[in-house]
Amino acid sequence: MQQQKIDRINQLARKAKAEGLTAEEKQEQATLRQEYLAEWRKGVMQTLDSTYIVDEKGNKRKLQKKDN
Repeated sequence: MQQQKIDRINQLARKAKAEGLTAEEKQEQATLRQEYLAEWRKGVMQTLDSTYIVDEKGNKRKLQKKDN
């Protein structure tokens, strides 16, 4: 995510605490937060996809996704 968008998220959060947001600003904040969270989740999934577990015998195996 671009630093400019992160700065805008923080600016809106400060404004919300200080004086409140207009309906348009609330919508912008929600959109930016969703975009930020999507990129954050993508990064976490990439990290987990490249994670291996080493057992006591030294065998490496890929981290498996949990079935729900």
